[in-house]
This record gives sequence, structure tokens and C-alpha cells, in this order.
Amino acid sequence: MKQVILPLAILLSCFPLLGAEDGRPEKPNVVLILTDDLGWQDVKCYDIDEPSPYETPNIDALAKKGVLFWQAYSPSPTCAPSRCAIMSGNHSARAQKTHVVGGAPPAPISKNWRMMDPWYSGRIPADEFTLAKALKEDGYTTGHSGKWHMAIDHHAFPQPEDVGFDYTRASRGSRGGMDDRLKDFATDEADDPFRLDENGFPFHETNEDALTFLKENKEKPFFLYYATWLVHAPIHTRSEERLKKYTERLGIDPAHTPKKEVPGQQNPFFAAMVEELDYYLGTVFNYLDNTDDPRWPGHKLSENTYLIFTSDNGGMEGGPKERYTDNNPLDRGKISAKEGGTRVPLIITGPQIPAGVQTDVLANGLDFYPTILSMVGADRPEGKNLDGCDLLPLLHGDPGDPTLVKHADGSARETMVWHFPHGGALESTIRTGDYKLIRNYDHVNNPETPELELFRLYETKGGEQTRVDIEEAVNLAESMPEKTQEMNKHLTERLEEMKASYPYYNPNTAAPLLNKEKVPTVTAATREEQSVEFAYQVNGAKVVHADLIYTLNGGDRYEEWFRMPASLTGSGRVTAQLPKGTTHYYLNLVDENQFLRSYPEVVKKGKSFIDSALSVADVEKKEMPKKVAKGDRNAPFNRWDANKDDILTLAEYLAGQTGENLEARYKRFDHNGDGKVTREEYVVLSAR
Repeated sequence: MKQVILPLAILLSCFPLLGAEDGRPEKPNVVLILTDDLGWQDVKCYDIDEPSPYETPNIDALAKKGVLFWQAYSPSPTCAPSRCAIMSGNHSARAQKTHVVGGAPPAPISKNWRMMDPWYSGRIPADEFTLAKALKEDGYTTGHSGKWHMAIDHHAFPQPEDVGFDYTRASRGSRGGMDDRLKDFATDEADDPFRLDENGFPFHETNEDALTFLKENKEKPFFLYYATWLVHAPIHTRSEERLKKYTERLGIDPAHTPKKEVPGQQNPFFAAMVEELDYYLGTVFNYLDNTDDPRWPGHKLSENTYLIFTSDNGGMEGGPKERYTDNNPLDRGKISAKEGGTRVPLIITGPQIPAGVQTDVLANGLDFYPTILSMVGADRPEGKNLDGCDLLPLLHGDPGDPTLVKHADGSARETMVWHFPHGGALESTIRTGDYKLIRNYDHVNNPETPELELFRLYETKGGEQTRVDIEEAVNLAESMPEKTQEMNKHLTERLEEMKASYPYYNPNTAAPLLNKEKVPTVTAATREEQSVEFAYQVNGAKVVHADLIYTLNGGDRYEEWFRMPASLTGSGRVTAQLPKGTTHYYLNLVDENQFLRSYPEVVKKGKSFIDSALSVADVEKKEMPKKVAKGDRNAPFNRWDANKDDILTLAEYLAGQTGENLEARYKRFDHNGDGKVTREEYVVLSAR
């Protein structure tokens, strides 16, 4: 990782201030290229250790025209939160947009998972003052081509035109699915929708849409956000020639690609996809380099265009059936906040930016919003939060000087934070200088996972940085306790300032968990107009927080759920006001041991959560019991629950009473058909 640095005085003499050249347009163009799942080691010019078999000549050539960042990061380890963070300027933890999809009631991935994700938003807010809106307000024509995914679904609200884009196209082009990836290749036939061009590459509508925007808008200042579908799954190529090339190079039978557990960059389909990505981007680079600038006669578009090339997250190393790529020497990949999931390629070119420079200064996708504002000379929107830093002083000054990357208050940036309380990762991380700390949330009941891990990625002395442990292989937490606690404290402060949400323990798992028996239970619910009230029973653990989880479009195609705090009023009561238009809702109780009790218990059918929710249309007005005691709906449940485990089996139900159709009545309470009735199921269904 060589660092090529030019002295500041030389840079200033070689690159005069913008606008100083006679006739240069005041407003430069901006092209932001966000690739999909492209890893740090998937681009040839980033090769370290084992040589990559992939070919990226156009991206490599781009690196020689500007600044290549060796330590650039995505805002998040998955797609949607990174995209929303880049476009909004808000950290994913602050925006409560920390993973893909979202907008659903919290529930475990499967019933026996120990922990569950917190609620997180399904989309970028429609009223967000996005980068596109800021540039449009500054006189730019704004265009988008490719993947969107800043909503609960690719086609759900809001779409690009809702948040500031004048032009938007979302065709998958040649990235659509193939029936048989071993033989359904593109041809040179005139009627083939993916007809091969003169270089043997399939026609790719997504790239053509990006070029169309450039061609139609080159006479005015433009901002193009080109979000490629490459190199995301499905893992295939329509170029038979490219597949044969990498099949021979790798010695891999394409009918039997390596399984996920097999390391290395050995997938010929993925290798072909990387080359295709490079080829299509090359057509964009060539267009900018070879097209006259109508606003600056005698010059090409690229001479007055800033271009940012990066990826939305680290490389996705594989799926259930096969290995895609390998981020080695970085650990893990997409869906993890470790280095392999967040470190990405980043190359920036444009006016006054020196060519052929490599830097070890930290950068992040959150930096693009303030940097682009600075590039075009636009003021920071009044009152707008921006969690990133302006990189332009670094790019126009000394690209090797980290003190030139400053927060809005003028202090140099030394720290970056990631928050990913999801899936099997369940972690937050903080990078401070040469060190990185990982906090694992699933550690109390998982002794194999330490709560804190500390790694020294580099050693910096006298401005020179040496690689130490970018593999994150040597945990220094025990040998450096003071450093570990200092960074953990700073991580807590950052997350608390952003009001980050944390994962919860699942009280319904069959796995043994500490304090599971102390989880509170909800005993009753009433509604009067828009006011709802719940009663709960404390079983040993104090309730510390309550949320109302509600939807305004229950049962719709893009059903979306939101969260708002509910009030703990004492004496085992919770109150909340249903937002206008609410159709269905749940109550979430969080106890002092971080267990989440959902009322009713969340059940998903298809893409909907309304069958198990409380419905505004169906819930009758009821008088709230003054206390939980004899005579309430818990009394028969308590009597029948012989072993006092808060689960009513059919045998217990039958043994506790006499009468007709008992099995049918039991099945009515067992609404999710799992062969057991929880207290919540019995109480809510007996109330209807």
C-alpha cells in the first residue's frame, strides 16, 4: 500500500484555483458511480498478497488519473443503509436505517434465535433534503440510472423522482435472471435483446441509460448517480466468450463452481461479471474523455467533471450454493461490520485533483454529500445534519495529510463508527487511528463470542503507516484493557448521541437464556378512539421502555411499520396515542435485561404482519381492569398452566376443564399452529 504524496506547494502551483482558467464553467459536473457488492480485492489496482485473476483495465486507468484511497469505507455493511446514508448524509444509526428492507415489527429471524433485530426504518424519508435536492436547488440537472433500493422495495415509495432526481431509469439490463446460466448466452442476432456488441459484450440497458443522461444533459451542469447492478447476484454472465476465458484461466468447471466454504477468487461467472462492470464503466469514462464540453469550447467533459467511483459495501463472498469471491486478507464480507464487509475501493478524479496519487487517509461514503457540495461551491443546507467530512481540502491539498479531513467544527477526524445490530453479526465497531474495536451484542449467552475485540490494523510512526493486522486475527482486548475500555466508551457515546437502536433477546426461544423467566407479560389491552392502554405483569425484571409499532397501510402491497415511544405510567400500565390513519399495531415492552416482549406475538404471513396484530377496525372498546388479579383473563390460564411455564399445552387445557369441542377451542387460541398457547395468545384472543 504505497502512499504517493506531493508537497502542498507543488500541488497549488500545478493546479490553479477553479475558474482561474479562461472560460472554465463556474459549475463543474459530478458523476457518482456506486457499484453493488464490489469488494476491496475485486479491483486489480487494489491487489495485495495473492494476485487477483480479475481484469479491470478501465478502473485501473481511472486510478492513474486521480486519488486512490486504500482505506475507504462504506457507511454500512449492506446495500440499502449505505445508499440512504450517501444520499441523505445521515449515519445509518442516526437515521434508524441500518439494514436492507426494514419497516417491520421486531421479531426473531426464526423462533429459536437468541436475539432479534431492533425496529429499523424501511426507507429514506420523503422529506429528507437529499444530495440530489441540494444540487437541484443549486441549478444542477440530476440523473439516476440503475439500482435504487432506498425504499422498502425497489419499486416502493419514495422513488428517485420523489427525492430530487429529474431523470431516473431502473432497468436491470443484462443483469436480469437467466433460465440456464450455462447456455442462455447473448448472440449477435438483431432481435436478441442482449445483442453482443463489436467487442463481444452484451447490451446492458442500465449503462445505456446512464450514457443517455450524459448525452442529453451535457450542455448544462449535471449530477449523475449511476448505481450499477453489477456485481450483485444473480451470479451469471450472458457472454459465453467471457465465461470460457475465466473457465480456462481458473481451471474451474462452470457446472461445478466452488462451494461457499472453499476460499479464493475461483468463480468464473463472477470473474466475468467484474470484467463486464469494468467494460461498461469504461464506456462512460471514454464518453467523458472524448466528448467536447459545450460549456467550455476546446475542452472535454472530463476536464470539468468530478468523478467518484466506489462500492455500497464490501464484497459478498458467497451464497448458500457457491463461493462468489474472496475478500482475503480482510475478514468476512457483506453483512458484517468487520473489514471485509465495509472496506471498499474509492477513486476520485476531477479538476485540481492530482493524478496517480495513493493515500492511506480514511474516507467514508458519508463524506460524499459534503464533499460534492464543496466541489460545486454550494452552501451547506441550513440546519442540515451531515455526519461525513469534506474531502476536497485533502484532494486539492496534500492527499496524504489526514489533518485536512475535518468535522464541521474544524477538528480533524480521527474516528469512524459502524452499527449493524442485525442477523448473525449483531455488532458495532469503531475505528480510531490504527485500532479497531468490535462490540458483540450476543455474548451474554454465547461464551464463545467475546463482548469486545480489539485489533491493531496498522502501526503509524513519523507519518509512515505499516500494515499489522488488517486480517483482524489477533484480539488485543485482554492485553490492552485501558485502550479497549477507552474505545468502547467512545463507541457508546457516539451511538447514544445518534440514538442508535440495539438488538433484543428473544423470550420465546427454546434456548436457555439468563433471566428469560423474568420477562414481563401483557395482561390486557383497551382502546378508546385513538388512545390505547395496556396492562402488564412484572415477573422479576423491570420494564424500562415501551414502543408502539404501527402501520398506516396494513395489508397493502408495500405494508410498512413505524415506531413511536409509548408512555410507562406506573402500576403496570402503558399508554399511547395511535397516529391518525393507523390500521394495526403492536406493543413492545423492553425489560432491564434487554428482552423484548411483543404484544401480541408477531406472526408473519407472506409479506404481512397484520394477522397477529391488534386491528383498529376489530378491537372493541373495553374497560381496563383496575388490577391484575382474580377474575381477569389470566385466572383460567394460571389455573390450567399446571407446570407454570407460561405455555399452555393441549394436555393441560383438556385436563383443566370439561365440555364439548375443547380441542377445537384450543386450536382457536393456538392461532400460529405451533402446538402451544402462550399467555399473550390466550389473553388477546379471549378478549375478542
